[in-house]
Amino acid sequence: MKLRLKYTKLGKIRWISHRDVARALERALRVAQVPLAFTEGFTPRPRVSFGLALATGHESEAEYLDLVLAGEYALDALPRALSDALPDGIDVVGAAPLVDRAPALQEAVTSVEWQVDVLPVPDLDAAIAAGLDQPALETTRRRKGREVLEDVRPVVCSIVVKDGASVHMELHTQPRSAKPGEVLTAIGQSIGVELIETRAIRTNQWIERDGARHEPLDADTRPRVPEARAS
Repeated sequence: MKLRLKYTKLGKIRWISHRDVARALERALRVAQVPLAFTEGFTPRPRVSFGLALATGHESEAEYLDLVLAGEYALDALPRALSDALPDGIDVVGAAPLVDRAPALQEAVTSVEWQVDVLPVPDLDAAIAAGLDQPALETTRRRKGREVLEDVRPVVCSIVVKDGASVHMELHTQPRSAKPGEVLTAIGQSIGVELIETRAIRTNQWIERDGARHEPLDADTRPRVPEARAS
């Protein structure tokens, strides 16, 4: 059986890497005695597939991973069993069964939403609007060991200022993506204002198909079989 899990990464745990989060989750699966399926070959690996990597220092209310089970496990009990075996700040908050041919998360997710706090500047609303009016938003990024200049304007779906010191940002993930701080830096450089991210929380991920948006726990899922209750 193939499953998709939703989990959070909040608070001080944001300073551990994506690889360390993966290790923590794989350990929790072992502690909870989840019957994982394994790959074949000389070095079998658990059939666990993580979604979009979250940069170290960023938080998230909406991270996902897919896994394949080799046996039965009570789906309703899985989030709590895993959360109890995870470090503070990482909690599994949902689980759903997937169809067998569900596309990989990294291929399926088309956009993500962020809540980003910004170091105070005069009239943040006007600064964001002026930046988005620019034909290009260039920033320096590191690619294959060298620095290149890239336009991140096509990545931006929308940016809305909230409370004068934070922004709600939706960014495309395909054909390429960008970090919230990179977008803010590019906007600031385009208008001569320094925009500095102080906190970024990924709040949603979306899969878009045929003009409709789906939260990953609602995409490619199959009907759940009611779990038997003890008499």
